[in-house]
Amino acid sequence: MAQLFFRYGAMNSGKSIEILKVAHNYEEQNKRVILMTSALDDRAGVGMIASRIGFERTAIPVKHETDLFETIRETDPHAACVLIDEAQFLQKHHIFEAARVVDELHIPVMAFGLKNDFRNELFEGSKYLLLYADKIEEMKTICWFCAKKAIMNLRIHDGKPVYEGEQVLIGGNESYYPVCRHHYFHPPLDKIEHQD
Repeated sequence: MAQLFFRYGAMNSGKSIEILKVAHNYEEQNKRVILMTSALDDRAGVGMIASRIGFERTAIPVKHETDLFETIRETDPHAACVLIDEAQFLQKHHIFEAARVVDELHIPVMAFGLKNDFRNELFEGSKYLLLYADKIEEMKTICWFCAKKAIMNLRIHDGKPVYEGEQVLIGGNESYYPVCRHHYFHPPLDKIEHQD
């Protein structure tokens, strides 16, 4: 039975490498997958899923106006699975369309992304995935500064933590650290690298 999955985690929790691994496992069994990612994340290029350890694949870029249901139906209505990276950047309508893919096309959809932003507020895509997903799983990683589980994302600018500003700022280790709750509120400033 097809289901809508949401796998979330802080930065550096291995979401992108996991999506590439899942795609490989399906394809190794000659099962077709559809890879998608938010068009907002252009670090490796628009429509690229790239892991921090160097693996990458092309994917269908999801823009604000993209209709996930129609795109998937036109691309491959008999795909074994749909895998979506950077799902936090999806809009409410995308989540409803992904649910339709599951319910009407009977294709499982696995969405991977951040749960909360650097202000500790839910992203729109994450909010609706938390509400509508059949299965929710946390992907764990450790705090940048200690051995506790990272549950938040600390934005850094000029060697200082940032707690206000625009929700979306595309970046990696130069802009964000995965942190525990304590170090979100009390980051050790001497251990924050100054990025030029």
